[in-house]
Amino acid sequence: MNDVAAAVYAATAETRAMPPEAVRDRIIQLAFDGDASRYEQFVATLRQAIPPDVGVILRGSVVIGCRWSDGAPFDADGPGTSDLDLTLVGGDMLKLYDEFHIPGVHSVPMGEDHPDAAPALLPLRRKLCELAGRPVNIQATSDFVQYAREIVMDQPYFTILEKAEKAEDDASGAEGAEGARAAG
Repeated sequence: MNDVAAAVYAATAETRAMPPEAVRDRIIQLAFDGDASRYEQFVATLRQAIPPDVGVILRGSVVIGCRWSDGAPFDADGPGTSDLDLTLVGGDMLKLYDEFHIPGVHSVPMGEDHPDAAPALLPLRRKLCELAGRPVNIQATSDFVQYAREIVMDQPYFTILEKAEKAEDDASGAEGAEGARAAG
């Protein structure tokens, strides 16, 4: 294992040992300059835009504190330079995407590299970038892929919004996807 892999592995293990509240505090400190009210506004914006049958998670350097590619700390290139990697899990969110890593089950992240991957989510992305003061990438994935990333690939994440229970899914899923299209 090289030094970068060892640093990322250690950060991952440290994150897994932390209680969720401590991970949340790290996210607020790193991504929102320690301002909990900005974080709450970010979460409220997501809650308004995303259907209840969709879970929203954060992953990446804001969660573990360093980049997986080189082990550098969050915002190592200056304030606001590290992005936030949101993943929308489940529901009909994949239907909003035109570009995929795995067609129909795992989208590309809508962000700098794929700015038009999910046109219906552009207003939401703009608002989230403004609130965070940094780039925000938004990806959609199936429950199965998220499970594989967690269990097989050992990728830590932080849940921002939990999915609603199944009974609620049946009553609000289709309407919720429309709400995401109108976000902004």
